[in-house]
Amino acid sequence: MDTQMDRPVRPFRPPAPIPHAEPLGFASFLKTASRNPLEIWGTRAFKEPYIRGTWLGVPNIVVNDPKGVRHCLVENAANYVMQPLRQRILRPLLRDGLLTAEGALWRRTRKAIAPVFTPRNIAGFTETMQARSEVFAERLAGRVGETVDGSHEMTLLTFDILQATLFTDDIAGDGETFATSTRAFLGSMGRVDPLDLLGAPAFLPRLRRLRGRRSMTYFRGLIAATIEGRRTQIKRDPDGAPNDLLSLLIKANGLSADEIEDNIITFIGAGHETTARSLTWTLYLLSQAPAELAAVEAELDSVLPTLSHPSEWVDRLVYTRAVFEEALRLYPPAPSLNRTALAPDRVGDVEIPAGATVLVMPWLIHRHEMLWDRPDHFIPSRFLPGNRETIDRYQYLPFGVGPRVCIGASFALQEGVIALAALLKHLRFDYAGSGPPEVVQRITVQPLGGLPLRVARR
Repeated sequence: MDTQMDRPVRPFRPPAPIPHAEPLGFASFLKTASRNPLEIWGTRAFKEPYIRGTWLGVPNIVVNDPKGVRHCLVENAANYVMQPLRQRILRPLLRDGLLTAEGALWRRTRKAIAPVFTPRNIAGFTETMQARSEVFAERLAGRVGETVDGSHEMTLLTFDILQATLFTDDIAGDGETFATSTRAFLGSMGRVDPLDLLGAPAFLPRLRRLRGRRSMTYFRGLIAATIEGRRTQIKRDPDGAPNDLLSLLIKANGLSADEIEDNIITFIGAGHETTARSLTWTLYLLSQAPAELAAVEAELDSVLPTLSHPSEWVDRLVYTRAVFEEALRLYPPAPSLNRTALAPDRVGDVEIPAGATVLVMPWLIHRHEMLWDRPDHFIPSRFLPGNRETIDRYQYLPFGVGPRVCIGASFALQEGVIALAALLKHLRFDYAGSGPPEVVQRITVQPLGGLPLRVARR
């Protein structure tokens, strides 16, 4: 449970959709969920531990209680499979990638790529993360006084880090084309279609996704070329090829060519996207909170010169890390972790019938009045040592929890802190929008239309 703590007198309250007071009618719900799923929630969803409802005759149970989250996603996780609606939205993009695979395929894939994400291996990425982030910061330093799209820029940065670490610079393609295609890809393919909400058969065309076919073709072509290049390298020099994620997938037993492609698009398209959006929101939050920015800059000035290696940054830059973790709370990259119950179950005083949809929503839990003090405000001190330990493991879910917890969670946290430190050592980013950004869900939580930031020197 979040506790009272020292904080600025007037912490910043960042933008978010306003919860509605009355339940939405059928037509209004359909329209709202198609436009922006974050807008469907009413005030009850941020106040009560459990909420029951129905959609098209299927029981829906919203689980906000950390004990209920633990039960459904950890203790009895075998009873809860991926929700059909979630799969209808994600599978056209990711097909049999790790995020959407289930059963034996999911277990086989996770086992194949686990060696890349051991603590020791992740720590070995820190020098590359630092070097790429500092080169990127130098490039932005050449644009002082200009306004850039922070969302686009963070996509470029995280793409560069991802392809340098997990793919050893072997991704075929350039960052600019990739970033532009990512926006088009998620803007069309990542939106909830009314036909998905209505449970329509997959063969009926989703018009929004038809508009995303060009970006899908680009991604699939990029990945096919990347795989072919690495296969040739492995065949030519088996011992000389990098032992990275790409090689592990290619060499894995039991993964078909299509499954290898699906997993690479999952990591390139979805894996890097979550960190890019989290960095974007962090820069925005700091631009609106001068005291918090000053605290980060003071820490960077005093602590960074004492550190001998970037592997120390995550543990020693405690305030910078707290800021990033608070951004993950306010704008969780994966705002929903939804499941379907295979058999009847019970959480608290709530009966869960077989076939019911169980909605575990980090977007709700992270802003829940039952769990957090001033949940809608930007208060990084929640995550400082002494306060962080009071937060229940199951009330803070930026990377999920249980067997399907994000395999790249430590990678993403490390990347986020290192990138922030490299950027903010010498630069500031001032929000240049005419009004607050509009917060929307397009698989990840994004600022609609990008995020204008003016680059300045400290």
